[in-house]
Amino acid sequence: MLLVIPGVLDNRKLSQVRSLLEQGRFMDGRLSAGKTARRVKHNEELQSDAHRMEQLNKLVMSSLVQHPLYQAAAMPYRVATPYYARYTPGMSYGDHVDDPVMGPPGGQYRSDISTTVFLNGPDDYAGGELVIGTTYGDQSLKPAAGDAVIYPSSSLHHINEITAGERLVAVTWTQSMLRDPQQRELVFELYQARESLLESEPESEVATRVDHVYVNLVRMWSEL
Repeated sequence: MLLVIPGVLDNRKLSQVRSLLEQGRFMDGRLSAGKTARRVKHNEELQSDAHRMEQLNKLVMSSLVQHPLYQAAAMPYRVATPYYARYTPGMSYGDHVDDPVMGPPGGQYRSDISTTVFLNGPDDYAGGELVIGTTYGDQSLKPAAGDAVIYPSSSLHHINEITAGERLVAVTWTQSMLRDPQQRELVFELYQARESLLESEPESEVATRVDHVYVNLVRMWSEL
């Protein structure tokens, strides 16, 4: 499933996030990359600063994980601490697939879903599209500031070269309660139908039956 979640961060939060990033120090992003990704990764990442990271995560991650569309589509079990990346002219991230298992020993998690939260707008930079391979061909995305994109971590994807301006994003990963991406997509489609029925016909038999099926499919397929 490839999904754009609009308005995860509002303008006030975006302004606070960018102010925190402007005060931070960035390092070569290849230092945190695995052997394969290191060959194609060319960006900068915010250096770890416990206080600044706590402030950023309260703004970005709290907004993301509490968003109803993210909750419904990702069905998160574990959500990774994000990294904050900057791309300036000449930088890019070539074709790669995210590592299947991430995190330190004892705190490892399976990466089912990758999420990019866009911290500035498409007019702030040229190039820099997030390009994700799907069964329907490559999908190129450059959404509005504050939007998030979620997609399977197993997808081949890349970031086009920046030719002007600056691209700012937060990137995180999710281990979902539903490991199978096809099951997640079916459950999300059923969730949307259920929400529509509960809004328009809350007392109807159809709404009750769809709600019943949704709840029990989640119960059947979840790994908890």
